[in-house]
Parts: sequence; structure tokens; C-alpha cells
Amino acid sequence: MTEFSFTCTGVRADRYAAGPTLVFRLRVTASGDLPVHALALRCQIRIEPARRGYDDAEADGLNDLFGERSRWGTTLNPVQFAQVPLMVTAFTGETEADLVVPCTYDLDIAATRYLAALTDGEVPLLMLFSGTAFTGSGGFRVEPVPWDREAPFRMPVATWREMVEQHFPGCGWIRLPRDTMDALLAYRSRHALPSWEATVEALLDGGAPDRPRSRDPLRALTALTVRTDP
Repeated sequence: MTEFSFTCTGVRADRYAAGPTLVFRLRVTASGDLPVHALALRCQIRIEPARRGYDDAEADGLNDLFGERSRWGTTLNPVQFAQVPLMVTAFTGETEADLVVPCTYDLDIAATRYLAALTDGEVPLLMLFSGTAFTGSGGFRVEPVPWDREAPFRMPVATWREMVEQHFPGCGWIRLPRDTMDALLAYRSRHALPSWEATVEALLDGGAPDRPRSRDPLRALTALTVRTDP
């Protein structure tokens, strides 16, 4: 049976993608000289936060994910980053391929909150591979790619930040329930505010919505905005 191994040789931000996208460069090696007609892979990428250190500012930003530093011995567990398919075309011996990973800047996602908290250095990743290989000369043979195929990689934090700035320069995202969004839109219309930024600033400055404060969903918006402000 053919043995496959994987190495990640680099990563870049795709500046031409419609949304935030990272492109990892993979080197795929197959044992022996049997031709590989195709590889249908499932690629899982995990963040391994225990494999790097953190300064005080980063630790503060990670508090909602992992708690206080005193608890990190038990809470600093792997975080799921992505799961994507990859088709590798025909090769013999060794080839390279791009693994395209769409990303999000939604701060409700644990991986995004983790990455947004980092100021410098590298992100420790572990790539896990499985799937099906089509091999053989003069015909096809189907072979499994077992789940124990993996490749560690340290992604520069600067690459993540470059990707985010390409699509959301100087901005952040928060996700709101529909009724809160409707209330926010109504508040903006009533006060003739020119932008969403002006609307949120008015609320933070103590703007008084028409509804009783104890029942107004805009209170949730104000609280959420404060917690996610970088």
C-alpha cells in the first residue's frame, strides 16, 4: 500500500478572493514509484494554543476562551479552525498543491476570537489528513489515506492580520439577533443618524431609546459592543 506524507511549506492571504481566504502550500509525497492518479482528501486544521507563549495583553484577550492563566493547564485545549476538501491531481513521487481555506472575522467563532487576541508571533496549527487515493499503472487501485497523516505548521500572525485588513480595514464584526438588528435600524432612522458607527457611538454616549430601558434589546447591543471592542 502506498504511504503518503504531508508537509505545509507556507501560507499567504489571497488578495483576489471575494472574502477572507488563506492559501496553504502543501507538499505531498507518495512512497514508491507507483503513479497516483488523484487524491481526494479531507483536511482538518486545528489550533494548538498550548504550543506558544502569550504576553499579558494577549492573555487578557483570551480570558473568555480559556479563563485565567492559573487554569490554562486544563483549559488550553485545541480549537477547531477549518475543515476543507482538497483534490490533488496526478503525480508520481511528490507534488505540491494549494489548500484554500475560507475564513471568517465573526468574533462569535472561537478560532477567530483566538486569532484576534494575538499581537505577534506565530499561530501553532496542526493539519490532519484523510481520504482516498487512486493509484496504479495500467489501471486504477483505490487506497485509503489514514487519519494519522498530519503536518504541524506555524502560521505567522501577520499573515492573518494581512488577510483581515484586505477585506475589513480597521473594522470588526459583531453578530446580532434579528429583533435587536431591527430595533437598531429603527433607532438609527428615528434619530437620522448617518452611519452604523454614529448609531453605536450615540448609544455608547448615553442615547435614550424610546422603550423602557429594562426591556430594550439595544441594551444587549451596547454591552456586546463594549466586550468586543479591540
